[in-house]
Amino acid sequence: MTGSVENTGAARNRGQSPSAATRSTQPGLLTVLWVALSLSIGWGIRGNFGHEYGAMIPGMLATLAAVLLSGRSDWHRRGVYFAFFGALGWSFGGSISYMQVIAYTHSGYSSSALYGFACLFVIGFLWAAVGGAGAALPAFLSRERLTEFFAPLTVIFVAWHFQDFVLEKWFPENPAFRHQSVFYWYDTDWLAALIAIVAVLGLAAVRRRFDSASSLILHMAVGWWLGFLILVNLLGWRMTPPRGDNWSGCVGMVIGMWVYLQRNGLTGLTFASVVAGLVGGFGFASGNLLKLLGISTGWKTNWHSILEQSYGFINGLGLALALFWVAKHAPKISDEPRVRKWTEPYAAGFVLLVLTYINLVKNPEEWVSAKAMPQILYGLSAGTWFNLAYLVLTAVFLALLCVHQRRPLPLLGAGWLARSQLVYLAFLWVMVIGNFERALVSFAEQRLVTEAVIFLNAALCTVGIFLSAPSANRALPAPGFAWPPLLRKTILFGSLAAALSVLGDWAVIRGLFGDRPVGNASKHIRFGPDATATKEKPKAGAPHP
Repeated sequence: MTGSVENTGAARNRGQSPSAATRSTQPGLLTVLWVALSLSIGWGIRGNFGHEYGAMIPGMLATLAAVLLSGRSDWHRRGVYFAFFGALGWSFGGSISYMQVIAYTHSGYSSSALYGFACLFVIGFLWAAVGGAGAALPAFLSRERLTEFFAPLTVIFVAWHFQDFVLEKWFPENPAFRHQSVFYWYDTDWLAALIAIVAVLGLAAVRRRFDSASSLILHMAVGWWLGFLILVNLLGWRMTPPRGDNWSGCVGMVIGMWVYLQRNGLTGLTFASVVAGLVGGFGFASGNLLKLLGISTGWKTNWHSILEQSYGFINGLGLALALFWVAKHAPKISDEPRVRKWTEPYAAGFVLLVLTYINLVKNPEEWVSAKAMPQILYGLSAGTWFNLAYLVLTAVFLALLCVHQRRPLPLLGAGWLARSQLVYLAFLWVMVIGNFERALVSFAEQRLVTEAVIFLNAALCTVGIFLSAPSANRALPAPGFAWPPLLRKTILFGSLAAALSVLGDWAVIRGLFGDRPVGNASKHIRFGPDATATKEKPKAGAPHP
């Protein structure tokens, strides 16, 4: 109530009514638009880089955009934390295979098309449910509990890096023949999930204590294993055989996450996860519908990119809805006492250096493949030159950080909102330019649907993020908002709306195309005598029964 009283007094001093002051800080339609466009930009870029690393891009951009436009000064203070956890949360869905699911909706077979739309909803829900939870995490935890995550996450990152090094060095494989690998188990990330468990338990043994952050990570990793073992190995449910079944692990991971959140009284965080998930599921299925409707016009363009950016935009609407609702009802958070000061530069460095590097490092290979750059320059490979450039950037970052600790730099002393805006702006344009550089060497007119639209949206967001930021802090809510009733209603009505939206997508396509294949996709049929899906048996030496 203190924040509310202070806001009311400030309003009176300015000659405003309290209600007018509160209204001036509420996110409006334009703020929702900038969050949605931010996620759309990131999703369009993600399509060029792919998988978990690429999926971090839209998560970071949209989460930070929502924070900047939330009107919450306590959230601005945690801008880099929101960016860090938003990126991580949206990364997990990048492991799920979905191109064959999309192809089912193109097939012209009624049951396969309905199945395809339903599976797209499930994939979109899983992706956004973890993404929404990661984005909202810093809004509910004390600084002590929030910064607990950095130690176990660092151990897991190092363990995963070591895993990649060992597999690449001693177990190299051709991606086209990955099914023959000794580590193949329905083409899933079972090894990474296992290593996460071992890493967290190992850290707890060394420290002789177990914190709440490690508990959440274990809930998610163990949940991943339960989902995979029960759904695929015990029940034999395969979404897109013979493609990977990471979807099953993600089902278990989401359930494990929800169990932890409910056990620890974080119902508001569960609510954010469910809202983002429901809108994300609707977005993937209905974004694909928009793509199919576009194909029906006969216009030749990059329709898959239109799907990606449309899906990203709808996902952004869901994230904006979840985070702005949380901003309206979640109580004030404090970063005092400022424990683990090192986690702030860690989060900033991860977002600006690590996240950009792990995506843009793929560019030199593209340039060399297109013969726009020689493989070897002055005795060093193109990739080595790229790595050296990033080492210089890292050295500059660390040097400025050291100087800032002794003598605050003016650029970083303008307030927490300005700092977060700087992070957003720098990351946005590094990725937009890096994405354009990747596409430029083999550019065609169809790329305008991707690169030109991304550039235009980035320009709009650059203006919008600055001009739409609330001029005053919103009145902070009192603690004690009743999240459980709202969560129950959201699940009930959201589930009904989900079923109706999937049926609606299917009905529109059946009415428009009937039994005719839509085209613009490989032939994939899930059911019936003409089914192309196969439940490929594991190769000899595979670790599963």
